[in-house]
Amino acid sequence: MTQDQRFRNEPHFSPDRWAAQTIADANLASQQTGRMLLALSRHAERLGRDHSARISGLLGQTRDMTARLLKNDAATLPQLAFAYAQDAVQRAVLTLDVLRRRGNNDIAHEAAGTPPVLDYAFELVIDGATLPCPVNYMLLKIRPPEGSRIDNTKQPYVIIDPRAGHGAGIGGFKPDSQVGVALHAGHPVYFVAFRQHPEPGQTIADITRAESEFVKEVIRRHPHARRPIVVGNCQGGWAAMLLAATNPSLTGPLVINGSPLAYWSGRIGENPMRYFGGLFGGAVPALLMCDLGHGELDGATLVGNFELLDPGRNFFRKHYDLFADVEGRRDAFLAFERWWGGFHFLSEAEMRWILEQLFIGNRLSRGEARIVRGHHLDLRLIRSPIIVFASRGDNITPPQQALDWIADTYADEHEIRVRGQRVIYMVHEDVGHLGIFVSSSVARREHTEVANTMETIEALAPGLYEMVIEERRGEGYDAQFVVSFADRKMSDLLAFDGDRKDEADFAAVARLSELGIELYDVLARPLVQSLVTAQSAALMREFHPMRLSRRLVSDQTPWAGAIAAAAQLAEQHRAPCTADNPFLAAERLWADAIEQMLDLWRDLRDTGYELAFQAIWGLPILHWIGRTHDFRRSFRSHDEMRYLPEVQAILFNLERGGFAEAVIRMLIILAGTRPAVRRDRLMRSAHVLGHDEPFAALDPEKRARLIHEQTVITTFERERAIEALPLLLRTPELRQKAIDTVQYIAGAVEEMEPTTIEALTRFRRVLGLPSALVVPASDPLQTSAVAAPSAAA
Repeated sequence: MTQDQRFRNEPHFSPDRWAAQTIADANLASQQTGRMLLALSRHAERLGRDHSARISGLLGQTRDMTARLLKNDAATLPQLAFAYAQDAVQRAVLTLDVLRRRGNNDIAHEAAGTPPVLDYAFELVIDGATLPCPVNYMLLKIRPPEGSRIDNTKQPYVIIDPRAGHGAGIGGFKPDSQVGVALHAGHPVYFVAFRQHPEPGQTIADITRAESEFVKEVIRRHPHARRPIVVGNCQGGWAAMLLAATNPSLTGPLVINGSPLAYWSGRIGENPMRYFGGLFGGAVPALLMCDLGHGELDGATLVGNFELLDPGRNFFRKHYDLFADVEGRRDAFLAFERWWGGFHFLSEAEMRWILEQLFIGNRLSRGEARIVRGHHLDLRLIRSPIIVFASRGDNITPPQQALDWIADTYADEHEIRVRGQRVIYMVHEDVGHLGIFVSSSVARREHTEVANTMETIEALAPGLYEMVIEERRGEGYDAQFVVSFADRKMSDLLAFDGDRKDEADFAAVARLSELGIELYDVLARPLVQSLVTAQSAALMREFHPMRLSRRLVSDQTPWAGAIAAAAQLAEQHRAPCTADNPFLAAERLWADAIEQMLDLWRDLRDTGYELAFQAIWGLPILHWIGRTHDFRRSFRSHDEMRYLPEVQAILFNLERGGFAEAVIRMLIILAGTRPAVRRDRLMRSAHVLGHDEPFAALDPEKRARLIHEQTVITTFERERAIEALPLLLRTPELRQKAIDTVQYIAGAVEEMEPTTIEALTRFRRVLGLPSALVVPASDPLQTSAVAAPSAAA
């Protein structure tokens, strides 16, 4: 009998039980103290490192400015000061005029219904409002620019934009974007956008049904293409995962960019956004805002929260950068602000589901989320390859939140293989959250290489991989990179975290948030809803600080005419000062100092947030309250998975098959002999499996099933699988053709790992062929057809 069982059987007070509980609480308090000290030390180290370097930079700027001042005599300085003052006043007036135009753009954009801010022409394919369960989503077809060549037999792209307060279009609001990359590669592109207000009664389940209808329509329009590639940006990422989990056979590869899926994850001393739910009352404040908004949550509140994450950038630097180069940055500023300020709304039902199932409850990655009553969402049901793009510089979706769902969903990398899944991740070193979607350099590198990889990904053996991009050759869309897929283990993912024991704090937040919602529903909600009217909600929206700050500098205000006239005058008499003006250097020094001051305040605030969260939610009594929500999904061990009925059925056919099974089996074994697979090898493999007989006769689903079956066989019975090769290749001609095909795909012998050469030598010995490795110069299956029967076919 275990100690816990013995304690449960004791009906009365026990000294042993009291002592054990006291020791456990003391250990918990000690661990929590250790985590707080670790958080404090990491914050202090980062504060010291970052801000000391920036202070050194400011001192260097001060010395440079002083040297510039001392170069000039007393007669020259007044002239330089006047030139700078004239330039600064003109820039200030022009900046005010840009802000005025921004306000006007916002008003016109909202009056037009906040259409998507796409840089491309588009046509409406399906309006979600006309579906049986109406939603405010719609499917758009992107019209390619003039001169573009689109191949309708290529896999279509379906891009799902995030709906987190902003409007639609961030995935294609400039030429160097996800839309631009896909069009350049010749793919048809569809875009899932949305209107400003949700349809009455709209739920997440309704949206998922609508998106499945959108994908079905894309498939109907492209009957000769493979299943669509679905791209999900940020919140659109979990929407894409819901779509694939509820419709496993509907989608092609999933590309998930900067998408949070494991919401409790993060590193101690970093990622402060994950603490907000615990510090600000769980889900109740959001539900209160929905009620005050007459059933809708104003997206301006969400956008305001995003801005508070980086106040130095959002409240000062982006405006100073505009002021510093108003002519050069004006158009880009207005284009981006049109999206940033196009505030959209979420229904109460949507917001409650997002908070309970995702942000606070963290149920999706743990297999506990329900899209409708009685239907649990299981990400293991997804059959499409999944590509995850994260960044260490992302302060909204750090790598832990983008990747830990993999460890929460699968027992280990072996289960990923056994289930026939391919999970590929890519981690950028420094790009920020928005940069994942809007950065031109990211579009030309990461998104372009992901698009190029789609043609080869089906030839990749099931497993967990990291996509590594190296060596640039060329420029723009024509740039070439060396891409490889490194075989990874689950421990490589968990290395991003370190210790996940702090997630017990978030379990307590989830439990008390649920209790708070129940109390609010029963005690306060009827009163709040009875006091709110459509008119009061509209008034609250109009006076929201995010909206009001923009409207105050627009043509709706009495001083707008004076700003426009002054800007016209400044344009006519524009006199920019020279770049070496010392007062311009002083301005930059002032701006950098202001930004650093705001960043220092942010870093100290985040430190306080984390320490306060840990001090409150790390208490033993709160851990006890949250114990019902602190669990991990139960997994089968590797040995237990061997005895699953589907695995046993596959192993039963180990000695059955033909040429196709033998070639794929050998390729999978070779893939396991090297630490990474280069894309050139995958391209040869994809060409053979997609264009040469007998593989070309297999449809994509049968080909994927064949690869899955041979992966299971080589995972559990590698030695028997090799020894059984002669039973699959019964004639000397077939054996020679098979080994030639495998060696052609493997590539040059001098580039092979010693373990790869050893495996090829063993294949030849088992098949009774000469041991010399001679790589064919061309595809062996292009010269003569192989008509061997295949069990999979």
